[in-house]
Amino acid sequence: MQTAIPPELDDWFAGRGWRVRRHQAEMLAASDAGRHALLVADTGAGKTLAGFLPTLADFTRSRLGDAPPPEGLHTLYVSPLKALAHDVQRNLLTPIDEIGLPMRVETRSGDTPSDRKKRQRTRPPHVLLTTPESLSLLLSYPDSFELFRGLKRIVIDEVHAFATGKRGDLLALALTRLQAIAPAMQRVALSATLANPEGFREWLAPWGDIDTVELVTGEAGAPAEVEILLPDAERVPWGGHAATWAIPQLYAQIRENRTTLIFTNTRFLAEYIFQNLWDVNEDTLPIGVHHGSLSKEARRKVEGAMARGELRALVATASLDLGVDWGDIDLVVQMGAPKGSSRLLQRIGRANHRLDQPSRALLVPGNRFEFLEATAAKEAVDEGKRDGEEFRPGGLDVLAQHVMACACAAPFQEGELLAEVRASLSYAWVDDAVWQRVLSFVETGGYALKAYDKFKRIVRDAKGVWRLSHPEQAQRHRMNAGIIIDSEMLDVRISAGRGRGGRSLGKVEERFAASLSPGDTFAFAGMSLEVVKLQDMEVLVKAAKASAMIPSYGGARLPLTTHLADRVRAMLVDRAGWARFPDDVREWLEVQDWRSRMPGPGQLLVESFPHAKRHYSVYYTFEGWNANQSLGMLITRRMEDRGLMPGGFVANDYSLAVWGLKPVENPAPLLSPDILQDEFIEWVQNSHLLRRAFREVAVIGGLVERQHPGKRKTGKQVTFSTDLIYDVLRKYEPDHVLLEAAWADARTRLTDVGRLGDLLDRSAEQLVHVELDRVSPLAVPVMVMIGREATPQGSVDDELLLEAESLAGAAMRVELPPAGDD
Repeated sequence: MQTAIPPELDDWFAGRGWRVRRHQAEMLAASDAGRHALLVADTGAGKTLAGFLPTLADFTRSRLGDAPPPEGLHTLYVSPLKALAHDVQRNLLTPIDEIGLPMRVETRSGDTPSDRKKRQRTRPPHVLLTTPESLSLLLSYPDSFELFRGLKRIVIDEVHAFATGKRGDLLALALTRLQAIAPAMQRVALSATLANPEGFREWLAPWGDIDTVELVTGEAGAPAEVEILLPDAERVPWGGHAATWAIPQLYAQIRENRTTLIFTNTRFLAEYIFQNLWDVNEDTLPIGVHHGSLSKEARRKVEGAMARGELRALVATASLDLGVDWGDIDLVVQMGAPKGSSRLLQRIGRANHRLDQPSRALLVPGNRFEFLEATAAKEAVDEGKRDGEEFRPGGLDVLAQHVMACACAAPFQEGELLAEVRASLSYAWVDDAVWQRVLSFVETGGYALKAYDKFKRIVRDAKGVWRLSHPEQAQRHRMNAGIIIDSEMLDVRISAGRGRGGRSLGKVEERFAASLSPGDTFAFAGMSLEVVKLQDMEVLVKAAKASAMIPSYGGARLPLTTHLADRVRAMLVDRAGWARFPDDVREWLEVQDWRSRMPGPGQLLVESFPHAKRHYSVYYTFEGWNANQSLGMLITRRMEDRGLMPGGFVANDYSLAVWGLKPVENPAPLLSPDILQDEFIEWVQNSHLLRRAFREVAVIGGLVERQHPGKRKTGKQVTFSTDLIYDVLRKYEPDHVLLEAAWADARTRLTDVGRLGDLLDRSAEQLVHVELDRVSPLAVPVMVMIGREATPQGSVDDELLLEAESLAGAAMRVELPPAGDD
């Protein structure tokens, strides 16, 4: 499949000293053949330009001949980040201006002025750069049929970043609507890192017909140069995550390189590393910080300084993972473990942004398990192995939002809209019964709420045509539609009795508060607190009589991918491979092997030992922090029922340590798979996890509105509304479509129950229990976290090191058998 490159484009490439790469030509050929296309190409391969090449070609004089340029909206570009759209606009205008192509390019997002948004609908540009949410809103206007009728192509950038989540659901539904309006529209998706290209081809294809989507793979770039930074003293720390030991070496790297980009896994760590670098910045080098909690103005300022080459280093979070094109970065640093090989590749790709020169990256492990994880990630990158999230069925709350958007645009026939919805692979599973439940929900709020007029949004006439119950419903939908729900913070207050809150101790993330039930104890602000009740946006507490059982935490955590976890597990039993590790890491593994066991692939190792007058059990799950946190909640409940007097637990990505006053002599009954039927359901329902999930789906599904004309509801008001509705539905309509959607969220996103299920299945078959007389070497990294969970990561690293040394002394002591013993 080959096609002629328009001479104007060929000349422009040549004028820059470039050539049209094979994959760029193949994208143009796929378009000329009328096919959809998925391009998987390394960062720096000219991916975005390849996606737009067919659009640029359509406006060249050699292809137009004597015909006038196309009128109206020709190409839609959808990206997960607003910053990416602005960046692409800058880069796209260069060839357009230099070749002199007769086309206009504009962006549209929540930040776009309302007068420009209005003008874009009546006099659209040729290319519109937008986000999934803004596209869905555009489709809710009656003039959307005219706006999109002539649409030729849609280009979805960084598709891996959102196709498997709810934003991907929203976009999948928008694709089916666009295809119905413009049947000849071509779909194009771009990504640098995909473990499962076939899955993404199916997602992109109408009706999941994979054969209609051409898979184009990019030319291989120069392999990345990845190194792991080790302490000068050659001692990898036992505990901690911040890797502050590396600050002097990191500063030396910043001085040696022109521009260094430093990634951290949380916003707190970004601020903490930035502050530590300033403390040693004796040359007052320009160093910046960038993360999602900063204001839009602050982020734009930093992005501008970086684009102009004014910064020597920038500390950032995932807010800069994607696509922002800075060619002058010559070193990328990953602080702490990367959590996945695809994520690491994405971050490494920010260096150079050139295909023919290797990207340079430095991994800085915070502790010994992170050293193993960094080694696994480096080897996966060297082998070109990717990982990623699995696709799941589309969410019913998102489907309800889409139904409402379609009703705002025009009356619809329910059979026709169902056929359109099912053309998306994400929603091919929706049958007539599910569809009727969704329509009934959008119509009246559901059986239990149908007496309330405020929930009546659409009505059906005798001919089976659905329309808005009142024209004002359209404005209310557009003010509230969206997928990204801001995470609320809850006040922790000392209970003043009679349900009133007294003195505030600070705030915790709602995600953490949602997992608590009355009577639970948790560590916060240096105190052990007992939950009295959760009400409105407050956690009412009293001083706990016993020490805290549940660790508190802050900040979203990136999950450890199954792929990397499997690699680390394989390393632990590959004894011949230990020779490549630093001496202290090798000794750590050798003493563990001598004193206990290694957790091999397919096994669940549990070690039990006494320490400081308590009995500990450490479960080596390798299932990620989220699953381990959930398992800790469930195991301590089960221990309580069995009289084992649990004292608490602490989790990291690799293991879970649980302690109590009585020893666990047989962990198998604590891990039987029925824990997911009994304790799990009870925990999710009695904690606020299901309420929290319900609040999100109620907002996404349009049942509860955050904004009314002229005013915005506070998080407290939204929570109050959804809690009332939740109680009504659980009592009178337990099979309500939004309760089903909330359960789906609680199972997957909030508790990682899929990985928990895999773990419990494994434990039923290959549980290895080792009883020891004292702490083991492998347990030290999780044991040093006990009592430190309530403090932000990094701020106690020095204390951790001291405590780790004493724990490690006990763990690494080897008693040789007396002479003469066999």
